[in-house]
Amino acid sequence: MFDPISIIRQLGHATVERIWRLGFATRFLWAVLMHSGSSFRRLPLTLREIYFSGVLSLLIIMVSGLFVGLVLGLQGYEILQRFGSTEALGTLVALSLTRELGPVLAAIFFASRAGSSVTAEIGLMKATEQLKAMDMMAVNPIARVVAPRFWGGVVSMPLLAAIFSAMGVLGGWLIGVIVIGVDDGSYWSQMQASVDFRYDIWNGVVKSFVFGIAVSLIAVFEGYDSVPTAEGVSRAITRTVVTSVLTVLALDFVLTSFMFRGA
Repeated sequence: MFDPISIIRQLGHATVERIWRLGFATRFLWAVLMHSGSSFRRLPLTLREIYFSGVLSLLIIMVSGLFVGLVLGLQGYEILQRFGSTEALGTLVALSLTRELGPVLAAIFFASRAGSSVTAEIGLMKATEQLKAMDMMAVNPIARVVAPRFWGGVVSMPLLAAIFSAMGVLGGWLIGVIVIGVDDGSYWSQMQASVDFRYDIWNGVVKSFVFGIAVSLIAVFEGYDSVPTAEGVSRAITRTVVTSVLTVLALDFVLTSFMFRGA
């Protein structure tokens, strides 16, 4: 039976809960920033997290970037051929990757691989009461566990996005120049002439840095706030991936709007 009062009540409850979690996440971010100094003083901890989040994600990032470049090369050549400008293939591949696809897809892959792993690790530490044990021994879990993982993700993300874009450009070159036969000189010279460091590469770096902050914060927050059961950790991992993907896409639209220059 249709009950509008019940639906309004549920919507209100869901809205209040989202606002409460947003406020808690903001306070959590502030606590992480306040304890970041101690994580940097324990540099091996942060370097270890950069290795687990960044280095161990290299393979999936490189392979994904290469395949995205191969597809861009094929699709781009087919479209450019209609206008008789196949020599602009390098420009199309490079701008697509540096402006959009590199930062966005790298962030999504990073959330799926490293973000879910961080959430599971912190969630399991909470479920097995390791975080509580640290607290009882006067070891702050935010400084010892959360902050190094947060900064490991923030540092890794721009580097992974740059590698993703580089592999994509290589994939476009392989399919365009080696397989299809586009002129090698035109591919690289058009790319060098069209890609602007400030408006293309630097904007991509800014995007990947913002995405790194968002994905890393969501991963550590969901792990720290997870229900300390197997089901609770599983739900937290799912929330990390879904929330990260939606947040990255929303942030991409906002950042692109600010970076849009028109004609």
